[in-house]
Amino acid sequence: MEFKLATADLGNAIHQIRVSGEVDLATAPELKEALATATRNGARGVLVDLSHATFIDSTTLGVLMGAVKRLRPQGGELAIACNDPNIRKIFEITLLDRIFNIYDTPQAAITHLRQQAEHDPA
Repeated sequence: MEFKLATADLGNAIHQIRVSGEVDLATAPELKEALATATRNGARGVLVDLSHATFIDSTTLGVLMGAVKRLRPQGGELAIACNDPNIRKIFEITLLDRIFNIYDTPQAAITHLRQQAEHDPA
């Protein structure tokens, strides 16, 4: 599956970045730039939707960690939507499932981010 990335401003300082295909050394810079743009544009809640990703590697994990480090000091949060057991296992093996809130569906992650925004407005 070819790599594709789409972004959306969901309102209330929540942005969604949806990736499809393989997110690896060659494609992770595009994800990194999308995350940086969302943060620059005022996102405090970011959903990275991996529902259609077929593969992620350590470069992807590094990009996601970098985004968390930029978001948390400003009270922001990164949530991940992923229902692929193989990709979820990567987060579990690396213990990054303790760092990220991982949801089975994008809607569940969006609901969480919206609830966080209501409880902790900017």
